[in-house]
Amino acid sequence: MEVCSSDGFNVTLREFGCEQCLLSRPDGSSSFIQGDTSVLAAVYGPAEVKVSKEIYDRATLEVVIQTKVGLPSVKERSQEQCVRETCEASLLSSLHPRSSLTLILQVLHNDGSLLSCFLNAACMAFMDAGLPMSCLFCGVTCAIASDGQVITDPTATQEKESRALLTFAIDSTEQKVLMSSTKGSFSVHELQECIAISQMASEKIFQFYRESVQRRYSKTL
Repeated sequence: MEVCSSDGFNVTLREFGCEQCLLSRPDGSSSFIQGDTSVLAAVYGPAEVKVSKEIYDRATLEVVIQTKVGLPSVKERSQEQCVRETCEASLLSSLHPRSSLTLILQVLHNDGSLLSCFLNAACMAFMDAGLPMSCLFCGVTCAIASDGQVITDPTATQEKESRALLTFAIDSTEQKVLMSSTKGSFSVHELQECIAISQMASEKIFQFYRESVQRRYSKTL
């Protein structure tokens, strides 16, 4: 999947795949595939919340990442925080005060750009649950190679060979950056370039969202 712009950027994304309403018990669910990276997302709520976690003016959102093998590490806790911050920025949680929302993300296979795949799966699961949102969001990962080349939606091998890895959450209305997660060394110019490329790539992802939902509802009519 390739996108070209007037700025001269050439944005290449791996093939996407998505399916909603996979699970019967959650209020919303989705699977999202980017190349060979795949994630399953499940949303529960709004539901009753523990008094200790209750927030009087909005819903409490909990994000849990389950790894394919072994127990979650510090890395997964950091990813949970990134996903939670993005979701809280787009969900209209004030419409469900004193309640809880739980998002569970299960890693099925990781071949790079895992955090962006988490974000995309989460957004599709929220849509399936019918939760009110001020905007949709998507995740885009950029890797900066040793020669300065920016690779979008990198594989695990490309991530290991890169000197910097940046993931952005982009909103669907104004293409604002809702969240950023960075690792490695890069210049201010490279950061700005990665943001511009991610905003371009987000247009393709939001188009995929629309087509995926249209296909789903055209089958049910």
